[in-house]
Amino acid sequence: MAVGSFLVRALAATWRFRLSGREHFDTLRAAGRPFVFVLWHSRILPLLSLHRDQGIVLLVSRHRDGGYLADLGERWGYRSVRGSTQRGGGIGLLGVVRALQGGAVVAITPDGPRGPAEQVQPGAVAAAQHAGAALLPIGARASRAWYLRSWDRLCIPKPFATVEIAYGPPLVVGEGKAGLRMALESVGRALHEVTHG
Repeated sequence: MAVGSFLVRALAATWRFRLSGREHFDTLRAAGRPFVFVLWHSRILPLLSLHRDQGIVLLVSRHRDGGYLADLGERWGYRSVRGSTQRGGGIGLLGVVRALQGGAVVAITPDGPRGPAEQVQPGAVAAAQHAGAALLPIGARASRAWYLRSWDRLCIPKPFATVEIAYGPPLVVGEGKAGLRMALESVGRALHEVTHG
């Protein structure tokens, strides 16, 4: 994977980013409060590149593909918590809650690690609710990209592509099951908006 990681990082060095809604991210960072980035699994590469070396914690699957992602993330300055909704999910979410309670920013793909694509699973929202942290939706659209024939149709922007990054307003999870249910719907709508416009 070292060769693959090198190639992805070399490719990412050519991407040009155009940001909208960045004030939502800056406000949360300035407040010094932990929060959860939520993003679709298919858009993870450009978003990892943009936010590298910021000490963000990734929830990464225990699946073999998760190992590749953890390796790339480490080279870009991320820390990883291993687990998912399918393998070691309880352990992973406990690690996420502990990271948030320790003041970290955490990034989670709520449709990962195996789909269905662009359908929010409850883990990220439940962790944010438990830790009292906001959720920040973020999406990416590339001017030119390859889309893999994977379950998520992973987006790999082509060399020198312009990648438009959109941040949505932060979302707060209300109390109890009703708050969780409402937040799940809100996250799905927000991610559709920032990813597809």
